[in-house]
Amino acid sequence: MTAQRAELQQARCLRIFAEQITGTRRDRPELERLLDYLRSGDVVVVTRLNRLARSTRDLLDIAERLRRIGSGLRSLAEPWADTTTLAGRMVLTVFAGIAECERSLIAERTRRGREAAQARRVEFGPKPRLSAEQLSHSRVVVAPDGSDVRLLPQTERGSMAHFSLAPGAISKAVAHRTIEEIWFFLGGCGRMWRRLDEQEEVVDVHKGVSITIPTGTHFQFRSDSDEPLQAVAITMPPWPGEGEAYEVEGIW
Repeated sequence: MTAQRAELQQARCLRIFAEQITGTRRDRPELERLLDYLRSGDVVVVTRLNRLARSTRDLLDIAERLRRIGSGLRSLAEPWADTTTLAGRMVLTVFAGIAECERSLIAERTRRGREAAQARRVEFGPKPRLSAEQLSHSRVVVAPDGSDVRLLPQTERGSMAHFSLAPGAISKAVAHRTIEEIWFFLGGCGRMWRRLDEQEEVVDVHKGVSITIPTGTHFQFRSDSDEPLQAVAITMPPWPGEGEAYEVEGIW
């Protein structure tokens, strides 16, 4: 943070906004304060684009909000990202087209995945409600990342599963083709690596921590305590079946 502040001061920034929470959080009060502070003609300067946005889509949304205010955006590390110039505006326009194409591809892959599941006679829609005793004996399978998974109920829009990674174990690094997930950790402790577009981070995970895994995110996790690392994950839409996850290069 000190080095970034020094870079911004050297660039003669008049006011510096510093977020004190992880950039993966949806509620980012300093970003909202910045946007509220801006006036037409102001220029937002960042050391790197990944210090401002979580993904390409997030960057484009923020750039559009700045455009409506009448403000510009400039990155010190990426000279091409300068909306005060014609070339910079053209680059972001190209990025917007790529992001729109990617959304279309994801929608098409989702549709094909559902059609393939229907061809295998996979039943969609709400499942019968299970009792607590039945849930405790739900079928355990091995996930593509190597963790043990206990399948829980699912609805037409989402599914739920209980993940467990043995003490000292490291999962395979994987990514999802069509779904996104929300994880809530129940016990144990460890670390989670995530990379999406140009943003990459390793976060500590333990009981009470919740994280998101957007579609296309490369991720890997490890259990660093004497007890299993356990989490409940919500999948949206429901897990389509084999082939949804694919292996990628991890960091462990």
